[in-house]
Amino acid sequence: MASVRPNIIVLHCHDLGRFLGCYGHPTVRTPNLDSFASDGVRFDRAFATAPQCSPSRASLFTGRWPHANGVMGLTHGDFAWDLHPGERHLGGLLRDAGYRSVLLGVHHESRARPDTELAARLGFDHVDTSRIMATPVADLACAHLSELAGARPFYLQVGFFEPHRMGGARDPEGTKGFLGDHVEPDDELGIEIPPYLADSESARAELAELQGAVAHMDQAAGRILDQLDRLGMADDTLVLFTTDHGLALPRAKCSLYDPGLEVAMIARYPARGWLGGRAHADLLSNVDVVPTLLELLGIEPEREPHGWSFLGLLDGGDHRPREEVFGELTYHDYYDPRRCVRTDRHKLIANFSNAYAFMDPSQSWNRRCTPRVEPMAYHPPVELYDLVEDPHELTDLATEPAHAATVEDLSARLRTWMAETGDPLLDGAVTSPLHRRTSARLGRAGY
Repeated sequence: MASVRPNIIVLHCHDLGRFLGCYGHPTVRTPNLDSFASDGVRFDRAFATAPQCSPSRASLFTGRWPHANGVMGLTHGDFAWDLHPGERHLGGLLRDAGYRSVLLGVHHESRARPDTELAARLGFDHVDTSRIMATPVADLACAHLSELAGARPFYLQVGFFEPHRMGGARDPEGTKGFLGDHVEPDDELGIEIPPYLADSESARAELAELQGAVAHMDQAAGRILDQLDRLGMADDTLVLFTTDHGLALPRAKCSLYDPGLEVAMIARYPARGWLGGRAHADLLSNVDVVPTLLELLGIEPEREPHGWSFLGLLDGGDHRPREEVFGELTYHDYYDPRRCVRTDRHKLIANFSNAYAFMDPSQSWNRRCTPRVEPMAYHPPVELYDLVEDPHELTDLATEPAHAATVEDLSARLRTWMAETGDPLLDGAVTSPLHRRTSARLGRAGY
């Protein structure tokens, strides 16, 4: 085991899910991350706390659930959700422990601010969010790695925008695709249509775009990993690669079905033996990452994290496996409060509004990919799925008498979790920052 504190790099991207070759997707070309997985430790059942950008990242970097850390919706623009004042970001925790702490590229886990204000708010030594696309972010990261090599350990957080939908002149009318002005579609190895979507010509065209965007991101990640090797720092650096949630496709992103919550999670730290291409099927949540890193470094958390450490799993020692993981959605484009609990066998989803069956993340008037289930149906109070017999969650069993005991058990677990973690949804509807701001403005106008 390593006796000194490692350098730590967290590489993350938007909207990837587990859409990598190393996770069994043969048509997407990701040689760099596949090679990284073959060198490190891959987690096959890691899930996000939320199926959208900001809440999931807020959990990843604080170790606490979105409804507790304050980020229950998007953080940019008039959405304006933000971490509660007392919440600590991993970058600040590590800086306080003696690390040089740097954030580059995508930041989406607290309210948007100028970089200098962001550094002060989150506790980073340096922040540069001026570039978010994969290639220029990789340029920044490679340059900073050369500067960071030295006696003081560093924490480097690198965020890529791809494969988020980007939009551009090449998009068919009424759509927002994955190409922007710099990505090329990729169908060289064929096209894989996710089983929860209908197979059509338009879906294949959109999936080719997505595969191209993922391949583009993989090249950028590979450049950073290569720079780490060139500088001779790979053995003493813990690298974690992950994403915020599932693919930006209907019934994936912005839904609590597995395609919305599933995430790639790959770690490598050669000096501690985290290598060799091991794969684990234990249930994990990205809320577990901060507790794991703090235990590794011997840092006592200032506040009790909601996740728990999987350091034992990484070390090949004792590990208390999770019996379930939880997920939540409150706000994204609009208010759609949902909570879920997932075990090895079942998932229960509780719906607190009469919204449509799932929120559409295509950002398009004309959807090119269509789900295999009726998209215009409305939420029932609860949904239950047998993930062994029905892995794509197409058949809701919640009202079947034979499954009543399972519904009762999982409902009790879900309510206990919500109560113990202070979920405000138990007390009624959650008010957004925009609601409060608009109400205050009307008040000033004399209404």
